[in-house]
Amino acid sequence: MSMEAYRLAYKILSSDVDLERRLRLSRLFTLLQEAAIAHTEALGFGRDKTLDRGFLWVVALQQLKLNRLPEYDERVILDSVPGQTMHTIYPRYYRLRSAEGEPLLTGASIWTLMDQQSRTMAAPERTGVRIDGMAADWECFFPKAPKAPSEGETEQWTVPFSVTDLNGHMNNARYLDLAVDRLPAALRLRPLRGIQAEYAAEIRLGESMELRWQAEKDLFRISGCRERRVFRLSFEY
Repeated sequence: MSMEAYRLAYKILSSDVDLERRLRLSRLFTLLQEAAIAHTEALGFGRDKTLDRGFLWVVALQQLKLNRLPEYDERVILDSVPGQTMHTIYPRYYRLRSAEGEPLLTGASIWTLMDQQSRTMAAPERTGVRIDGMAADWECFFPKAPKAPSEGETEQWTVPFSVTDLNGHMNNARYLDLAVDRLPAALRLRPLRGIQAEYAAEIRLGESMELRWQAEKDLFRISGCRERRVFRLSFEY
């Protein structure tokens, strides 16, 4: 089938920004996730081929390279294209620009389909979901997993209802809120240049994990673990 890139023209709302009037990271990641899902549906793989058959879209890796975050009342344009399906992974690439054409960020993510019952990855041979890659007119890169903090502060944290989603677990974008709430003020005010995120295992309502975070001169890392690693995030300034 003929494929077109996904494009969304969007105005940054007051509910999208933090007290610095910059786009919240959790809201940014939500916009990227919703773009990926909307485009996948437009390409012929809507909920009747996935959710209604017991297959859930989940994100495994994300990476962003930022020039700056958009601000309140700014108009932006989000473009997104899929990469070629590889085994059980579905790459996707993003670009965000101002309405005037200023490049704000480029990004990449790795998605997979999970069996709702077994909570394991489902191969395209089983799901029938195989997406052809398409070219982008911006730099595309394969996302890299961040390193976990080796030391630092720790906290036991339990998943509340407000951060869960239709997949039955904590939504990926809400890990960004966890990170920002523990970010030192001195770093929070600086321009953010890069984000790396790995979601290694799901965590559900009422389950707990140990958070560990560490701030350095130009770097902030946070991770969550139970019996195994749940997530890792890294911010570069």
